[in-house]
Amino acid sequence: MENPHKSVLDGIIFVFGEEGVTLEQLALAIEFPKDLTKILLDELVSYYQHDERGMELVVFGDTYKFITKPFIRPYIERILTLTKSRQLSQSALETLAIIAYKQPVTRIEIEEIRGVSCDLMLRKLMAMDLIQEVGRSESVGKPILYGVTSNFLEVFKLMSLDELPKLPNYQDSSEESQLFE
Repeated sequence: MENPHKSVLDGIIFVFGEEGVTLEQLALAIEFPKDLTKILLDELVSYYQHDERGMELVVFGDTYKFITKPFIRPYIERILTLTKSRQLSQSALETLAIIAYKQPVTRIEIEEIRGVSCDLMLRKLMAMDLIQEVGRSESVGKPILYGVTSNFLEVFKLMSLDELPKLPNYQDSSEESQLFE
């Protein structure tokens, strides 16, 4: 990968994760015409097809994203089996709580609540089978919607989401409301 623009494309596609990024967005990012950007992307697709790579660059419509190759699956499952017994981190619990209470919810909505990027956390929670894609939002870009899985209910020993604790109501008290009238 001698062309520095290919390295930039590579990095951008990696950062966008499972949502992927379109040819048009990539061309704008590197300030190249779409046809030249497509040539670079075709070279990247070819580069990642080799057997010594653990992931491949795929194109769905005009959206590019990385996926792991099938031969990697047993290794990922082995790690997940080892990590399933570990406790969830505070950030994992926060992300899970947001999804459980607000589902279906987009990554951007979760990030707005948490104030930090959560792409990697979403991938980990999906790999642990605690969350899943439940559709696509009708908003611009049709972002992925997330919801919890039946495994989530099992892990947290819930019969349904109705058993989640009720969130406190943070409405203004009547005294505070009167101050502003």
